[in-house]
Amino acid sequence: MTEPRILFEGGGVLVVDKPPGVPVIPGRDGGPSLRDALESRRGRKLFVVHRLDRDTSGALVFALDANAHRALSVAFETGKVRKRYVALVEGRVDAPQLVDAPLVAGRKGRMRVARPGDADAKPSRTRVRPVETFDRASLVEAEPLTGRTHQIRVHLLSLGHPLLVDHQYGRDTPLLATELGGEGDAVVLARTPLHAARVEWPSLPGVEARAVDCPLPDDMTRARDLLRLTVR
Repeated sequence: MTEPRILFEGGGVLVVDKPPGVPVIPGRDGGPSLRDALESRRGRKLFVVHRLDRDTSGALVFALDANAHRALSVAFETGKVRKRYVALVEGRVDAPQLVDAPLVAGRKGRMRVARPGDADAKPSRTRVRPVETFDRASLVEAEPLTGRTHQIRVHLLSLGHPLLVDHQYGRDTPLLATELGGEGDAVVLARTPLHAARVEWPSLPGVEARAVDCPLPDDMTRARDLLRLTVR
């Protein structure tokens, strides 16, 4: 695993650019995790504040001490931290929308929109707005107002705009250049094109207010540039 880019470090907080395909903490298979790799290289304990799915890239927050961990964890749990994601989705998203759709656990580790009478449904809300539209796809911004598992992916699916690649909720095979408006059979997108582009927290006990941005990764940038070729 290559050393992830450091986006911010200071005041008991470390924010890194999480690469796709790497879990934040060890999974059931016991393979390498981002936390363990960072701890090994830095020779110190890191505290996990929140998580991103294995294939999601972008801004990930760790705490460097117990006090910062406590303050940040409470802020995430109580909705005081703003998170902004960008995603490449199927179809044209032409207007901002607020998705207010409770979620419930489904089969095989998936989530789904709750049906009337689902006792375990949890309130879930996501703001979605278009950033750029193409012939048959869109680059959107998603701001989760709650923190449910797979929330953005399921809410986008409920709108009829699943991620361009998503082995759990949509297409489970990689996208090739020719399918995105380019030429050739080179793989451009092999994972869910969901990226944590910004994380922002207010002033907290022992932690200064901060907003941290994370640039679009290479695979999503390449896919976006090819999709621009389809605009008429």
